[in-house]
Amino acid sequence: MESRQKIIARCKVLLEGYRAGRLGDTTMPEDAHPDFSAQQQEERLAYFTLPMSLNYQRNSYKLWESALNTFLDTETRIVFDIRACASLEEALLREYLTRYKLALQPNKHITTWHRITRTIRENWRTLANLLTWVNYDFLKLQEAVQKEWKSGFPYLSGPKIFHYWSFIIQEYGQIKLKNSDRIDIAPDTHITKCSVQLGVISKIEAATMKREDISARWREILQGSGISPIDMHAPLWFWSRNNFRFVPEKEKE
Repeated sequence: MESRQKIIARCKVLLEGYRAGRLGDTTMPEDAHPDFSAQQQEERLAYFTLPMSLNYQRNSYKLWESALNTFLDTETRIVFDIRACASLEEALLREYLTRYKLALQPNKHITTWHRITRTIRENWRTLANLLTWVNYDFLKLQEAVQKEWKSGFPYLSGPKIFHYWSFIIQEYGQIKLKNSDRIDIAPDTHITKCSVQLGVISKIEAATMKREDISARWREILQGSGISPIDMHAPLWFWSRNNFRFVPEKEKE
């Protein structure tokens, strides 16, 4: 592993490069979204929550393109109305979720979407109420979704996607979570490649370490640096997607 000081220094340069637009194309998959008004907060939260539960081993850009098309269709938009969707017949929900390929698995994905909407409706009625109930605290939200009601949030409760979802509802849902510095980086393929490139983990560790252990390694390295782990997600993700053309050492010089 590289020295902690060197990794932190390169991370700071990567962050600066990302903010200055020097990492190449930095269009996020979630940038495919409707122009929500201030009065559409619940729809906004649902839009950036429910598709997350279907984001497993698929192209994120196509997922969010499908989500946008589903929302813009006045007939299928109901899938983002949690209270109404929870009461939809399964066959109708399947028709709506597959129309624009938001759901790719006609049974599992429909069951997942339905269960989450029903969990929210039966316990809090809305996502806004859930966030109020946990006092907009990331740690309390984590306790609710990943432990107390884990079975009611299939896939969304998983360690990787839960942390990334928490990041997204802040970035795009226009909310602020307390203890957001505890949101861990989500080590997908791109983040793992960057972790090797920066010397956070070795190539052997990339193939053998659990993802939560990679997240823990990042948290340990960045502790006290002034950088929250999740702050590095976008810079690292685009650094890898753009084939590491940005070179932190040269930028620093």
